[in-house]
Amino acid sequence: MVINMRYSGIGGQAVMEGVMMKNQDKYAVAVRKPDKEIEVMVSEYTGIVKNQKLKNMPIIRGVLNFIDSMVLGMRTLTYSASFFEEEEDVKKVTKMAQMTPEERAEQEIKDKKKEDAAMGGTVVLSILFAVGIFMMLPYFISSFFQKYIESRLLLGLLEGVIRLTIFISYVGLISLMEDIKRVYMYHGAEHKCINCIESGMDLSVENVRKSSRLHKRCGTSFLLIVMFISILFFMMIRVDSAILKVVLRLLLIPVIAGVSYEFIRLAGRSENCFVNMLSKPGLWLQKITTREPDDDMIEVAIKSVEAVFDWKKYVDEIRKEV
Repeated sequence: MVINMRYSGIGGQAVMEGVMMKNQDKYAVAVRKPDKEIEVMVSEYTGIVKNQKLKNMPIIRGVLNFIDSMVLGMRTLTYSASFFEEEEDVKKVTKMAQMTPEERAEQEIKDKKKEDAAMGGTVVLSILFAVGIFMMLPYFISSFFQKYIESRLLLGLLEGVIRLTIFISYVGLISLMEDIKRVYMYHGAEHKCINCIESGMDLSVENVRKSSRLHKRCGTSFLLIVMFISILFFMMIRVDSAILKVVLRLLLIPVIAGVSYEFIRLAGRSENCFVNMLSKPGLWLQKITTREPDDDMIEVAIKSVEAVFDWKKYVDEIRKEV
């Protein structure tokens, strides 16, 4: 039974055969290794910007949070994937064993720099890909209809429909991949753990199993809100120059991301009927991006939560309020 709904402040992400959970600056990655043992790594990530005033400013914090999520997501994915690169790991260990302590220390620094550079490049490319496919491509496709549609309002709506179609189709198509199906199952385990403790229940496999796999603070909901809000913002662009239209769209993307983050943040803390209604499309889409996990996956998610969050204290506080 749900005792009380409350905002815990923890968030997470599914990774390869595992789950990452984050609580403030502390995060943990739990991975089910090939030998079926669970490995848990705990670390800290303070973000690309250290200025707390800037990180707490509405709209701006949404942009920074999105970038931080990308960086941390790549970092945790790289970590989880490392357990399944046995051949490369053996070669690396053999090579390191042949080095002197000084050479090993120097090599580790070089490897860290290469990893950070590769991660940064991947994040940049991912953002460019997303902007190109989900923001610019719909504009160029809709521009072909300018000969037949004179209303800028209708063209803006058409661009939005095309954007939503591309996004939902992309999410649906990748869900057919076997590896992605397992990631979506771990995604479901992550949500179910958070919903379990925010409902005031003890964090056990049995309680997690019967909790919902949908959550209003999910990144899937955030991306869908971005798609909807972009329709409203891009419809306000009233210029004739095609180049200027593209430039203004690019400049508005950080603002759209910031506004979308504020809505997701509000939705995660509010049970207002209107906010719940606006959250519904994101929850519906999560039926694709999350799957029901098995008990082994739930155990991994629980380990990740327990490494960064005192859920027993949190649940006790909820029960005292009842």
